[in-house]
Amino acid sequence: MEIDESVIERLVRQAVKEVACDNKIDCEPVKKVEKNYGIYKTMEEAVEASAVAQKKLLFSTMAQRQAYVDVIRKTVLKKENMEMISLLSVEETGIGKYEHKIIKNTLAANKTPGTEDLVTEAKTGDHGLTVIEYCPFGVIGAITPTTNPTETIINNSISMIAGGNTVVFSPHPRATKVSHLLVSLLNKALEEAGAPSDLITTVEAPSIENTNILMEHPKVRMIVATGGPSIVKKVMSTGKKAIGAGAGNPPVVVDETADVEKAAKDIIDGCSFDNNVPCIAEKEVFAVDQICDYLIHCMKQNGAYEMKDPEMIAKLDALVSNEKGKPKVSFVGKSAQYILGQLGINVDDSIRVIIMEVNKDHHLVVEEMMMPILPIVRTEDVDQAIEYAYVAEHGNRHTAMMHSRNVEKLSKMAKLLETTIFVKNAPSYAGIGAGGEGHTTFTIAGPTGEGLTSARSFCRKRKCVMADALHIR
Repeated sequence: MEIDESVIERLVRQAVKEVACDNKIDCEPVKKVEKNYGIYKTMEEAVEASAVAQKKLLFSTMAQRQAYVDVIRKTVLKKENMEMISLLSVEETGIGKYEHKIIKNTLAANKTPGTEDLVTEAKTGDHGLTVIEYCPFGVIGAITPTTNPTETIINNSISMIAGGNTVVFSPHPRATKVSHLLVSLLNKALEEAGAPSDLITTVEAPSIENTNILMEHPKVRMIVATGGPSIVKKVMSTGKKAIGAGAGNPPVVVDETADVEKAAKDIIDGCSFDNNVPCIAEKEVFAVDQICDYLIHCMKQNGAYEMKDPEMIAKLDALVSNEKGKPKVSFVGKSAQYILGQLGINVDDSIRVIIMEVNKDHHLVVEEMMMPILPIVRTEDVDQAIEYAYVAEHGNRHTAMMHSRNVEKLSKMAKLLETTIFVKNAPSYAGIGAGGEGHTTFTIAGPTGEGLTSARSFCRKRKCVMADALHIR
């Protein structure tokens, strides 16, 4: 979806001004007015404000916390807000698709658990009553990615506030405008609903330096990073409680028992979703020889462009990869139509994914590219496909998919790869609640083990004991 840059600038200036000025006439934008709605000049100020807010939130009731969660949901789902943050996210970062950002933001608002996730454990016996409850850490520092900037802020804000925490976001610098807009919208709505000011804060100028300040600040009790391997490694070395949602390279296995026509559609739908930037999206396919040709045929019927010439495949790889073999930032989240156009291949927007048959060691198989390029590896049988998938996933234990009716082989793949999300006979996004059961999260913590995060992930268990009393059995 294309739109004139000047129109975007005008709309964003208008929206931010209205939020910042609380509907007063002729007032200045967010950073120039006294009422900043969570956006602070320095990271130290953002953390200090968050610490004050958390002390107030600590003494709120569970009903109040749930009310704040409901305010976040309602604010995000408001039509003009949803359209603005989704459109600006694509325009500012140059990543993904507007229509799919709408779906992802809606998922984050609707299917992120609130206070209901904080289930109390109780033990009684001859020596009385013990309750074990999920309690807040305090101020949480959250680092958000350029690939899912608004989705992560919505998801983390709901989960963290439901748990009694406040959150200081350090957004990716390439997502500054949309992050500021969303933080302002949420804080304004929360304050109008009677919540403490600054439940959600951020810094005026996101940067590596400000992220370092956030991680090192003594009042920040937990660090949550949603991003690449380097930032996850960094937060895990802070000495604080850290949750790291790192990289994946989700493989797909298709065996001879699969509904091949459905598998082809599901794989193309999942791979093309938001131009492949979700870390759960299909990144490579291992197909049993018996059905491989038909699978490719069906993929082409569902919006795939097949690249057969080895020289052209090499040109594609060189085009989208940098000198270190990593994906070029300028191609991450771009459409198949755009990528092909850079190679002089003109297709219409019905083409959603670029496919090609390669060997298991090909660069496009082993490297997570985060763009709608889907290499296909032909295998002798399903056991070989599962083994190849295990190697390609690199032990990230993030996400994997399999299309099969063979329960034994489905179980084998699930056990061997040990991924946080394992989707059977559906597109990858079923794993985050889009067309599948279960809650949504955009912080999938494989490296630190929390997996599908929710409110309880951002809490610590505390034990309260009453000896020799309140046992009535």
